Amino acid sequence: MSNSDANTVSQIDSFVLNDARIREALLRKLAKSRPRGVIEELHVHNGSAIADVVTLHSEAHCYEIKGATDRVERIAIQGGYYNAVFPRITLVTAECNLRKALLLAPKFWGVIVATADREAVRFRNVRMARRNPNFEKRIAAMTLWKSEMLELLPKEGTERMPRRLLAQMIADTRRELELSRNICELLICRSLRTQESERRTT
Repeated sequence: MSNSDANTVSQIDSFVLNDARIREALLRKLAKSRPRGVIEELHVHNGSAIADVVTLHSEAHCYEIKGATDRVERIAIQGGYYNAVFPRITLVTAECNLRKALLLAPKFWGVIVATADREAVRFRNVRMARRNPNFEKRIAAMTLWKSEMLELLPKEGTERMPRRLLAQMIADTRRELELSRNICELLICRSLRTQESERRTT
């Protein structure tokens, strides 16, 4: 391969909207809405799925990224886990995946398309996220660590219980909106602790 060919390939690669490029630009965009916290790579459903980016306001909003090199079909499986956990979900994808994304994503998911504009990444709202009707309180509670769950329950007699039982107890004693907000508050505290820990190590 000649130097000119190699440079051309390098330029093409630099404009490919992969997960990393979209994520970097998306985080900058989401920061403008001043969320109280942001968590990347949030494990849900006991690690069955990992949410790319979650913003925390009064409730959690999941953003699933599917770049130009990703298989958008994966949301057929991932979506079931996200639907059980997050009150709102938005798919962020490259233009080449848009048609398939609109077919596969649930109608209540938001859809944002990312496009490359020279060195910048631009976003266009295709569909706004609506409230998720498939939220499952017990599974959503499993997003929390055990120490976080215990903050929502009486301490006496619960500390030795397994997480699955604690999650059921939490789900049985809270309405959907209340629990969603409780989870968000605890995730915000987790996010702040993580930020503080990172500052101490830098």
